[in-house]
Parts: sequence; structure tokens; C-alpha cells
Amino acid sequence: MRLGQTGDITRGVIWKQLLAFFFPLWFGTFFQQLYNTVDTVVVGRFVGKTALAAVGSTGVIVNLTVGIFTGLAAGAVVVIAQRYGARMGEEVHKSVHTVMLLSLLMGVFFMVVGFLLTPWALRAMNTTQDALPGAILYLRVYFLGMVPNLVYNMGTAVLRAVGDSRRPLYFLIAASLCNIVLDLVLVVGFRLEVLGVAIATVASQLLSAVLVVLSLTRAHGASFQLFPRSLTVHPQPLRSILRVGIPTALQSVMYSSSNLVIQAAINSFGTDAVAAWTAYGKMDVIFWMTITAMSQSVTTFAGQNYGAGKYDRLKKGVLVSVGMSALITLALSTVMVLFARPILSIFTPDHDVLEIGVTMVRFLTPCYITYILIELLSGAIRGAGRSLVPTLITVFGVCGLRLVWLFAVVPVHHTIEMVEASYPITWAATSVALLLYYRFGKWLTPPKGPL
Repeated sequence: MRLGQTGDITRGVIWKQLLAFFFPLWFGTFFQQLYNTVDTVVVGRFVGKTALAAVGSTGVIVNLTVGIFTGLAAGAVVVIAQRYGARMGEEVHKSVHTVMLLSLLMGVFFMVVGFLLTPWALRAMNTTQDALPGAILYLRVYFLGMVPNLVYNMGTAVLRAVGDSRRPLYFLIAASLCNIVLDLVLVVGFRLEVLGVAIATVASQLLSAVLVVLSLTRAHGASFQLFPRSLTVHPQPLRSILRVGIPTALQSVMYSSSNLVIQAAINSFGTDAVAAWTAYGKMDVIFWMTITAMSQSVTTFAGQNYGAGKYDRLKKGVLVSVGMSALITLALSTVMVLFARPILSIFTPDHDVLEIGVTMVRFLTPCYITYILIELLSGAIRGAGRSLVPTLITVFGVCGLRLVWLFAVVPVHHTIEMVEASYPITWAATSVALLLYYRFGKWLTPPKGPL
């Protein structure tokens, strides 16, 4: 079974190859984030700050579920990229069909559980009473779209693993345009408010899932071609995927769990603070999608080069990615601080909300530089098939320390700034720990058994 013509990144100029992956991933993440950003703009401008707070209150739970999906997808990227780099066509075929069936089964599970537990979860977060009905409605409709959501995430993981980062970008552009049109039609035209935004999001996810499945089924003759009738869980690739994917998903879950506590703390400051935090989060996503795209690039780069046995090249790629990310992060932080008010004004015209939001931006964005090593070093180590130790470091460093701060310090000094301080403190501590493991840990060793 031939491998198919895609991106071989085991040779060539490293920085060019990383950027060749980075830009499609960045724009792909941009259009994926555009779903919720457009939702936020539409409800903030055409419905009001209560609806804005309602949609914003669901963000942490949405990120929690997406984090699980992307964690498992990361496992798929690593396993398929390693086998693809090692020219193991039959193993690529088995891995692809395993992950796609897994996405269907998990999609159904999360759809049912999420729909049933939505009211309980939002009340546990102390969602404000005026925002609660809209938040429940939005989140329940969102959970109805879990199957296409997971299918899309796993399908694009397959494409990224074999070096194709362009088609996922095209699919997201189409889905985002669909989301924008439906938002305007359903919210502005039909006055469906929060329900209209939720329907638009799910419909867009369905479109992207259909497109990615079609691309895989039409990869004629390639080892990653999808045959729906051949969907089977193959034990060996499943174990490898879960070995990488479960710790990565656990890391995302712990991140989101700590953010649930932060959201609950922000909720205690009232609707204006929640709306400001929501608006800041949509601005803040520019940094997160940038560092996530670079991390995904490094993971694929590391996976293929590890599979090919090119360990020195893998480590050079990490150094290059850190340098590029640092420059990009410093530039982004500067722009966000200087233009905080006009950017936040896109999401809400409310004066009180804007004042709180500008303060948040000026406090947090200069601290972004302390985070980049967490994503890049974890991505490289994960690409080599070692995800447990980076997960443990992140869970205890970011999540554990953050919870200690939120429960021990914030109740004594109950201000928004003290809640926000939990971010840079935990980022810096975890970055140091990961750097020590990257330098002295035994993570870059040849595989003892089959990939």
C-alpha cells in the first residue's frame, strides 16, 4: 500500500518546513475560533450583554470537551506520523480506521452525557441567574453536534499527520463562512438570539466534518484513504493512540477544570466582569491559536523525524520553533496592549465592560512569553511518543498550583487581579520544570518495540 503524496518533513530547511505547517494551522485555528468569536460579536452587538455573558459562560465547558477531543487527536497525529515517517503503509491504514471509528463512538457518548449534565455543570460554576437560561440552551444545542465535531477533529488529525495542513484550512474557511451567514440570518433576521448562534455553530461543524470525510475517502490508493466499510478498532494502534492521547487529553481536562474554577471566580464579580472576561477571551485567543499552531507543527515534525530516526534534526526543530514563537509572542503582546480598547470594542460597546476588559488585557498579555515553552516542549516530547511525564508536569505545575492559588490566596485578596495572577505564576513554574525534563530526561530514545 503506497503512502501517498503529502508532506515529507524528514529533510529540507527546518524553519521553512515549520512555517509551511504553521501558517495553514494558524489560519485553520483562526477560522475554527471564528465560530465562537462571531457568535460573541453577534450576541454582544445585536442581543445584549446578558446574552454575551450566557455564551461566554459556556466557553470553559466547550473548551473542556474540545480539549478531550484534541488530546486524543494528538495521539492519532503522533502514531500516524511516526508510522508514515517510517514508511509503514499498512499500519497507517489500520490507525486511520481505528481513530475514525473511535471518533463516532465517542461523539455519541459525549452528545448524550453532555446534554443531560449541562444544567448541573453551569449551576456548579455559579453562572449568573440572568445568563443561566441562555447558557443552558446554547450548550445543549452545542452538545447535539458532538459527532461531527469529533469526526472533524480526528479526520484533520489524520491529514496533519501525513503532512497535509492545507485541506483542513480550506474546510474551516468554508465552515466559518457558513457560520457567519447563519449567525446573521438566524440572529439578526429571525431574532432567534442565543438559539440561532448555537444552531449556526453546529451546522458549521457538520459541514467541516462532511468535507474532511470526503477528502479521506477520495485519497485513492494512499495508505490513509478511508473506507467506511473497513472501520474497525485495531488493538495495537489503539493502544499506541491511547498511550499518547489519554495523557494529552487529561492535560487538557485539567487545564479546563482549573479554568472552570477561574470562571466561577470571575462569575462572583458580576455580569460586567463575566462579559469583560468573555470579550478578553476572544481577543486572547489570538495568542492561543498562534502557540497552538506552532505546537502542532512541532508535534508533527517531531513525529515524522522520530519515526525516521533523525533525532538531531528533531531537536534542532525545537530550537527553531522556540525562537520564532518568542518573536511572534512579543509582537502580539505589544499590539494587544497598545490597541486593547478598540479591539475589545468590537465585542461590546458597554463602557463598564470595556474598562474591566482593558485592565485584564494590560495585566495578562505581557506575561504570554512565560507560557511558550509549555506548548513547544510538550509538543516535541509528545511527538517522540512520550506524553505521560509532560502531562504530569503540566497537571501539577499549571493546574495544581493554580488551584492552590485560587483556593488559598484569592479568598483572602478577593480581586480580579489576584484571580488573573494565577496564570503567569503557574506558567513560569511549569516552563522551568519542562525545560529541566527536556534537557535531562530520557525522552528521546529509540523505540523498543513496534511504533
